[in-house]
Amino acid sequence: MTTLNPHFWQEHFDQGRTPWDRGAVSPQLLNWLNSEDLRPCRIAVPGCGKGWEVVELARRGFDVTGIDYTTGAVKETGALLLSQTLTAEVIQADVLSYMPNRLFDAVYEQTCLCAIDPDHWISYATQLARWLKPGGYLYILFMQVERPGAREGLKQGPPFHCDINAMLALFNSSHWQWPDTLPTIVPHPTGWHELAICLERK
Repeated sequence: MTTLNPHFWQEHFDQGRTPWDRGAVSPQLLNWLNSEDLRPCRIAVPGCGKGWEVVELARRGFDVTGIDYTTGAVKETGALLLSQTLTAEVIQADVLSYMPNRLFDAVYEQTCLCAIDPDHWISYATQLARWLKPGGYLYILFMQVERPGAREGLKQGPPFHCDINAMLALFNSSHWQWPDTLPTIVPHPTGWHELAICLERK
């Protein structure tokens, strides 16, 4: 998928080093669900990790596909679904090459983008556009990682800093409609924060 190969991420799961994981559903996903901005539909969760969001979406009646290319993530998501007697499709795949057999109505993107080497961001953004139906929605959280050097453009990560101006260029008007509202600031347990926004696929 990137120079950060599956072994890199598998070691994190094997050693229990998953600092990006909240141990619960993202509060922003709950906000979108509880406000009914996001309603049951066919939805993908790329980089699904331990599966908290996959399980919550399945519990609320969504047709969910979780995607991750690390064996540990796929196993933990499957086990969590089983423990809740819920059903969802969980696929071990590279998001840079995966294509669904049916397009999605929505994608929930939380920590996959910031885990991918920025050299591959254009390819990944293109993939997200390919996965969605016209008029579909991308619910996305851009990780803000203010490391020394990030503002000077040093590539440091993962997680990699998702500068909002870079994101405007990456998810540009050729495929995406941005809302008039500003992104929502979502605190992260690491001390960093995310910028949450919903984009419409043109």
